[in-house]
Amino acid sequence: MKKILVVDDSALMRRVLCDIIDSDGRFQVTDRATNGLEALELLRKNTYDAVVLDVNMPKMNGIQLLKELRKQKISARVVMASTDTREGAQITLDALDLGALDFVHKPDNILECKKSFFKQRLIQIIEAATESKMPVFTKAFSMKEAKKAKKMVDLVSKHAGMVSGNKIIAIASSTGGPKALHAVIPRLPAKLGAPVVIVQHMPAGFTASLAERLNTLCELTVKEAAEGDVLEAGNVYIAMGGKHLNIRPSGGRHVVNYSDEAPREGVKPCANYMYESLAECRYDMVLCTVLTGMGADGTKGITHLKTKKKIHVIAQNEESCAVYGMPKNIVNAGLADQVVPLEQIAQEIIMNVGVM
Repeated sequence: MKKILVVDDSALMRRVLCDIIDSDGRFQVTDRATNGLEALELLRKNTYDAVVLDVNMPKMNGIQLLKELRKQKISARVVMASTDTREGAQITLDALDLGALDFVHKPDNILECKKSFFKQRLIQIIEAATESKMPVFTKAFSMKEAKKAKKMVDLVSKHAGMVSGNKIIAIASSTGGPKALHAVIPRLPAKLGAPVVIVQHMPAGFTASLAERLNTLCELTVKEAAEGDVLEAGNVYIAMGGKHLNIRPSGGRHVVNYSDEAPREGVKPCANYMYESLAECRYDMVLCTVLTGMGADGTKGITHLKTKKKIHVIAQNEESCAVYGMPKNIVNAGLADQVVPLEQIAQEIIMNVGVM
């Protein structure tokens, strides 16, 4: 049975979280803490398979605890859980940069926490955290790293062919995805020969902050995709959280279109919708890239797309994934043309689509 530490200053919320976790026979809450200081002492003495961590707490908050864990080299697989996460998207991204694996948004109403969707999401994320083989303190991609990556981009771009044909890059990612995207997108050149569309599993309110953060590190323009956006090469469009992204032909161009169906594969946005919509587009080739994440989102969409279009599929390898779920399903379905480490994905994208 996996041991879980719950850290939250609300006695009622601790009780709710503990009841949900203990209701799954695979997990048991073995310790509780009311703030970061208490949690730090427990983590110094004990080992847990996962930690569920609140953000706003007295004495030491969640971000401060993550910094201390990194500073003291205390290994912990952390899942953020806070009512602050929706409004505090930047704080959540900071937490992911500091080593948190993923996050779950606690509903504002305590009764909503007892509903099946929140329960399922919390258990799924804890399961992913306990099974992840990724080193806890993988370094976030910084501006300094981006400058180093620029040299690699220039070198690869010189060897990549000039763009021929009408191509698009379609990326799917989930758990561990924000950090993975930080290792891929800043390594792409401004003159990349195709637009990039990304479905990253995140709730509404988070994808705009992710796009803003990536945009500060990139030569390309990165934005949260808006309804009606015309796709242009050298630009990156991240699907808006809480809606399904589709790409539609419009005249001689391709535009972003959102739909509001129920979650699919348990997520919204769902990459399957994106890949399926590309089957009706006029692109000569679709470069599908599937990064870290739990579940199988992307597999059905790419399977369908392959019957309609010329595609090339890159899957992130197991060793560099936070969670080897989505890429694993792509590989097991026989869809992957390449299986490569995270650090090499950008150069493979450049070599496949060329530069302008």
